[in-house]
Amino acid sequence: MTADHKASKLGPFVVLTFIYFVVGFLTTVNGQFQGPLKVAFLSNAHALRNTLTTMISFFFFLGYLVNSSLGGKWIDSRGYKTTLLRALVIMIAGLALYSLSSFIATQWGEAGVVLGEDLVPWGYFVFLLGSFFMGTSAAILQVVINPYIAAYDLPGTKPVQRMNIVCAINSIGTTIAPFFVTGIIFAGVAMEAVTPGQLMVPFLIIAGIIMLVTGITSRLYLPDIKGTRSEVGEKLPRSVWSFRHLALGVVAIFFYVGTEVAIGVNVNLHAMQMIESGHKLSFFGLENIEIAGLNLGIPALLATLYWGGMMVGRIVFSFFPKIPPRRLLISVTSIASVLVILAMVLDNLWVLVSVGLLHSVMWGCIFTLAVAGLSKYTSKASGIFMMGVFGGAVFPLLQAMLADSIGGWQWTWSIALVCELFILYYGIWGCHVKDSEALANLRVEAPGDPGM
Repeated sequence: MTADHKASKLGPFVVLTFIYFVVGFLTTVNGQFQGPLKVAFLSNAHALRNTLTTMISFFFFLGYLVNSSLGGKWIDSRGYKTTLLRALVIMIAGLALYSLSSFIATQWGEAGVVLGEDLVPWGYFVFLLGSFFMGTSAAILQVVINPYIAAYDLPGTKPVQRMNIVCAINSIGTTIAPFFVTGIIFAGVAMEAVTPGQLMVPFLIIAGIIMLVTGITSRLYLPDIKGTRSEVGEKLPRSVWSFRHLALGVVAIFFYVGTEVAIGVNVNLHAMQMIESGHKLSFFGLENIEIAGLNLGIPALLATLYWGGMMVGRIVFSFFPKIPPRRLLISVTSIASVLVILAMVLDNLWVLVSVGLLHSVMWGCIFTLAVAGLSKYTSKASGIFMMGVFGGAVFPLLQAMLADSIGGWQWTWSIALVCELFILYYGIWGCHVKDSEALANLRVEAPGDPGM
């Protein structure tokens, strides 16, 4: 193979990997705004404060549930590149709504709606709409990128390895996002002094960057992947839901994203509550961490370590492509379950965030197992699969409601434990392909083959 051919093969992979980085970065930025917006938008909310705060993540992941299947339809009718560009435009609209919410809250901060005993400003609801747009964009982008990366013929790599590589780059974005929120957007500002006006300019700048990325992507050559989508007007003989290993994979990803996001965003709120109640959280004796001259509080540090663990795990496991995804999924989920139990019993958030190292490879394993052998059903399967990401909305919200109900976060992590146990069930029993003979007749190229 010539150097020019290798370069041409590498180009689309690099572009999609960078966009996956953006998805991870903005997904975590969205979640990390729970803490600051709890102060900026919900200072007059008390009875439902935790519930209203986690609604930010709820609306983000609602975009996955409502619009993931749209991505699969667009791929079949318009192709991968056009769908990718449409998703980027939706992301720009979401960022614009974020800035608009800041403007509204700054100009008409006292105007809002009374929910029970709480006054909620209009700017908060505009931010929720922006969060829905951002979730829709992230969903469609992943509907494009996941099957594309899994099926893309990059010399010297395997599907699970390619998934781990792009997920590792995605995790770099999720790791630096808490630092970006705390150290850049709210630099030098105490949490209790955060104001909505500080959101406007940063999000406009990010929107400008995404506009530039969209313009560059529109000029790049992204070859179509044959055998991963149906042609216009082609009717497939069976429903994509009829594949048992895919259907259970959607449920598994629902639980996986639920526990991943619950820990990633609610560990901040748990830490803030512990600090407010007089508990001292420290890192090797330090109660405040300074990085590059910027103060990074313990809550943000916990989130950074969690997402950083996911990044490290994905980088490390990308060098071990021969480990069968099923065996890997069973191993890491078993250990994660034990750590969640320990963290809950000991009320130790440092043990809890170590679960990120184990969560690092679960996405790639579940996706690879769920779409194995689906051939022309792959694009539709990807859209269906991404609907499961709605778990990232459901479980953090359920956990916050439970925390409001019982007055604390410690035992709410039992919700994360339930999620881990279902993923373990999928790895042991749920991922088995029951209709392998039918799949053999459909197969053109399997994005990933399960093994044990």
